[in-house]
Formats: sequence, C-alpha cells, structure tokens
Amino acid sequence: MNTPQPNSPPLRGENIIAVASGKGGVGKTWFSITLAGLFARAGRKTLLFDGDIGLANVDVQLGLTPTRDLGAVFSGQCAMKDAITYYEKGKFDILAGRSGSTSMANLGANRMQPAAVQLVTLAESYDHVIIDLGAGIEQHVQVMSALASKVIVVLTDDPTSLTDAYAFIKLCVTRDQPPAIHVVVNQAASQKEGENTYNAINRATTNFLKFSPPLLGVIRKDNKVKDAIRSQSSLLETAPHTTAASDAAAISIKLMKKD
Repeated sequence: MNTPQPNSPPLRGENIIAVASGKGGVGKTWFSITLAGLFARAGRKTLLFDGDIGLANVDVQLGLTPTRDLGAVFSGQCAMKDAITYYEKGKFDILAGRSGSTSMANLGANRMQPAAVQLVTLAESYDHVIIDLGAGIEQHVQVMSALASKVIVVLTDDPTSLTDAYAFIKLCVTRDQPPAIHVVVNQAASQKEGENTYNAINRATTNFLKFSPPLLGVIRKDNKVKDAIRSQSSLLETAPHTTAASDAAAISIKLMKKD
C-alpha cells in the first residue's frame, strides 16, 4: 500500500476511536478496556489496540500473556492480524503493545507508517477499533491519534491533567482535518464536580482555540475500579453494576448512537 501524499486525504478509519490523555494516571487505559467490553457486550465486534508504544499495559491490566505483540509487528516477524489476542472474558480482540521497550518508545513516524496503514485496513473487519494512546503529545501519539475519526480526551480535575489535555486538544484542532474531539471527565467526586472540571477545560479551549469540545460524560470516582485493576480484571467482570461501570455504559451508548 502507498503512503498518503501530503495533499491527499489523511489516512483515517471512520470506526476508529482514539482514547487520549495529556498525562498519565487519569484512567485512560482503564476507560479504553471498559469501553471495549461495553461495545462487545452490545454485540459489536471490537478491537482494542494498545497504542502506548513502549509503555503498554492493556495486557497487564487484564492478566494476559500474548504470544505475539506489536513488537513482533514492528520488527517484521508477523502481520498485524496475526498478532491479535482474543480476550475470552471480555469477548473482544486485543493487539498488545510491548512494555519497557526503548526501541519501541523511540519509533519515528516513518517506521510507524506501515503499521498505521495495516491498522486502518484491519479496522474494516470490525465495528469498532479503540486505540489506547500513550499519554502526552509525543510523535507516536500524534501518528496514532491521526488515524481516528473520533478522539476522546480523558482528564481529571488535577491541574496538570487539565493543562496537558489542553495541549493535546490544541494539537488536534490545528490539523488540516481535525477529528471529532470529545471530553470524558474521570474520577469525579460527583456529576456536578465533573461538569465543573469540564467547564474549566472548555473555557480554555473556547477562549484560546475558539473551539468547544463536547462533554461525552462524567465518570464518578469508584473504589471498585482500583480493585479490578489490582485483580487484573475488567470492572465489567468484577463489579458490572457499580457507579463507574454505569457511567461508562452511558458513554458507550452515546457513542453507538453517533454511528
């Protein structure tokens, strides 16, 4: 396949959703896993792609030991479709990354482009593809986020989270053809507090970027989330009716209605 030329439409999958955060520790990977599980429970064929190149942990959070991962794909050992692991409990597919790999973390755009083409092609076999991006705005994050038609920015009320989320949103909206950007406020003390956090980021983007990203939803703080992560399980398996699971389910329904 040919690499898109500068003036051609961007390489993008209409069913690809990128989940981003300006900083780590805001629950981005947990949200990606939960969203994949909710889509699968709704009968949607779903792929979760661990795009946190070099610091991947989707497989760790779910207690999986894939026989092949993205390291094998980037090294040319196998095609992307052959590196997929089926997560039986969640009923969705996973493309695991490789944690702690310096060579993976330092991949440049040129080396990532063939994999990006493979992912967009692979996405045609799914109803939804979720990319769990790395935190921040490094080059590999930019390459992977550009493949998505929708980008969900996960943030909390932490000032650093807000500042870094703003930087990521700025990066997206200044592209020639920006994706649809949505905000999810995680770990909120209440629905009202979550809305206040959203209002803070919305004021910044409206004032300085002339852009208002819609609020996709608020996920309230829930200790059951930590319990699920510690047990290397999905919250949908350990506590499917808890507050955070219900809030995430409401978000998944909104996204499916937007299809």
